[in-house]
Amino acid sequence: MLENSLTTSISLLKHIQQHKNQLAVLIDPEDFTEKPADFLKKIPQNTSYLLVGGSQVGAGKTQKVVANLKAFTNLPIVLFPGDYSQLTNEADAVLFLSLLSGRNPEYLIEQQIKAVDFLEKSNLEIIPTAYILVDGGCETAVVNVSKTQPIPPTEVRQIVKTALAGQFMGKQLIYLEAGSGAKQPVPLEVIAAVKKAIHIPLIVGGGIKTLAQREAAYQSGADIVVMGTAFEE
Repeated sequence: MLENSLTTSISLLKHIQQHKNQLAVLIDPEDFTEKPADFLKKIPQNTSYLLVGGSQVGAGKTQKVVANLKAFTNLPIVLFPGDYSQLTNEADAVLFLSLLSGRNPEYLIEQQIKAVDFLEKSNLEIIPTAYILVDGGCETAVVNVSKTQPIPPTEVRQIVKTALAGQFMGKQLIYLEAGSGAKQPVPLEVIAAVKKAIHIPLIVGGGIKTLAQREAAYQSGADIVVMGTAFEE
């Protein structure tokens, strides 16, 4: 159980299931050079969670960033790992990702198996998450690292079927991702179609840079919107 200002006596997953229009701020440890206290002053007041992780993060950087942030905030810190080596008990929970939009076994199951030795001894809340890449108009780091192709945004039925497959497999969250640095966010019609089909919470991230884009994603069905440092602009 998490003990913090948002999730006292309930799990993080329960909190996600019970609330709408939540905001997660994504921190890539590879690029995080600010003092945690200064950074936390800049984030929106309605921030619900901090997501920490990235596709190309060196071992040890995630642990250091999470520990430093923990000293200055009670916000839940959720790991968004690109590799099992990024796991740390300093966080509150981990999105246990399976990249369902790709067919590379390394990110479908191998990374998850490599994480087991750590996770079975950990106090992290483990949240099974279906991770679905939607083409955002450029080659993102996760595409590069995973050696998989995102689903074209025009293939709405394929995206919906992939999300439903994740739900049928027992995933507790669906994460639609256009990728860090995406030129276009996940289209609103895709968000709406997926939300209509599933009955578990929906996270949407990548390419969302403005308040208007964030609100539109909420209106289309996103339960959590993930933003990077765009909020500073």
